[in-house]
Amino acid sequence: MSAIQFILQCVYFMLPAYFANMAPVMFRKLFSFLAVPMDMGKTFRGKPILGKNKTFRGLVTGILAGIGVAFIQYLLRNTSMAHYLTLPGLDYSLWLHIGFLLGAGAIIGDAAESFFKRQIGIRPGKPFIPFDQTDFVIGSLLLVSLVYFPGWGVVATVIVLSIILHISFNHFAFWLRIRDEKW
Repeated sequence: MSAIQFILQCVYFMLPAYFANMAPVMFRKLFSFLAVPMDMGKTFRGKPILGKNKTFRGLVTGILAGIGVAFIQYLLRNTSMAHYLTLPGLDYSLWLHIGFLLGAGAIIGDAAESFFKRQIGIRPGKPFIPFDQTDFVIGSLLLVSLVYFPGWGVVATVIVLSIILHISFNHFAFWLRIRDEKW
């Protein structure tokens, strides 16, 4: 297997998590009834537990995005493209499990990072490098390992790739004036 194929397999595997991580932003104007903070406004040591930006809307849309992408991967499983892109031993007949775990892991990982940011006094939206780029990846990989562990080489590659992709996309969005911050 070539290095390019391996990198593409890593990205393909993480697509449910990547889309889950983007879902709260993509759907922030929909489902207003779910725009309730997951921490319900509670505090820990006088500071917000997660903050007002971590909502049930983000949790639900993130999980649904992860499941939706995994379902598409399941539908594509018998194509030559999918055979080229699927990691060895990954069974997309478990698409519901894979999608749920990667999606929930992305949102939970991001929420965990928010908890630590709030506790050390970093405001929402301010950079916390490299955790801003890896929180959702680590959460996703931890949860999906309940049904499939891709191996340490994939884990390391996904973390490095995610850092590069996250920073690149955010800079691109900043230059296009979609985002106010480069991070």
